[in-house]
Amino acid sequence: MTTFRLAHLSDLHLTPPARPFQWADVTSKRLLSRIAWRRKRHRHLEPVLNAITASIRERAPDHVAITGDLINFATPEEFEAARQWLTGLGPPSDITVSPGNHDALVRRDAPDAFAPWAPWLSDANEEAFPHLRRRGPVAIINLSSARPTALHLAQGSLGSAQIERVEAMLRSTGEQGFFRIVLAHHPVASGVVSNRKALTDMASLQAVLARAGAELVLHGHAHEAVLNRVAGPLGAIPVLGVPSASTPAGLAGEQAARWNEIAVSRDTKGFRVQVATHGVTRDLSVIKMGEYALI
Repeated sequence: MTTFRLAHLSDLHLTPPARPFQWADVTSKRLLSRIAWRRKRHRHLEPVLNAITASIRERAPDHVAITGDLINFATPEEFEAARQWLTGLGPPSDITVSPGNHDALVRRDAPDAFAPWAPWLSDANEEAFPHLRRRGPVAIINLSSARPTALHLAQGSLGSAQIERVEAMLRSTGEQGFFRIVLAHHPVASGVVSNRKALTDMASLQAVLARAGAELVLHGHAHEAVLNRVAGPLGAIPVLGVPSASTPAGLAGEQAARWNEIAVSRDTKGFRVQVATHGVTRDLSVIKMGEYALI
């Protein structure tokens, strides 16, 4: 029985590189976000992310899924720094990135369609989401809920065109017998985040999942380890989220960095899924925190 192993991490919030003063930033959402970053930057530390990624390299999964918020202010400098970071993590064919709200904080100066990260978004270098990547028994369906929003909002949306295409992808890959994993930054299950942070067209995506089905949905955004389920045509679909991959252990009110190792195997009875959770400790060790059967 062959096993396909997927690493899932999210919300890296890479330390932003220096950026020359821009008057345009003063009149955009970037100013408020930079003020918030100064107050909260102790929540996202590079040594913590380095420990998490070292743990992933040691485990050598078949693929890595990153569900958004690699950066903070969507500046050209950040996109380039994140591109270099992704290059150091591994080949683009082995890593899939689903962009987050911070990756699309504002439109001004930000690259169109997350262009610097194109090799990590899809196999065909297409601009329009969703993207489909087939890896062994797994079909990775990569959505983008990342949209610029007004001040004090961190909502996401997919749009009717993307939702329509996702239904076609789910149906075709399901008919072909793939284990379908949907990636999105914003939670797909209700009640995980407040309305100001929610996926605005969640109900439409849930309706598609109920009709077309999927085997697993992965997300970030909440900075929490959460397991929910949404309706599918043959039963409930697991929806799994992880904390930020750069948050140190010991912060009050914050879950320490974790990544999930998701093992997908198949036997005569169908697919089996085992999840192992790996979390960072105060001394920057990464330990196995638990393991459970998901399907």
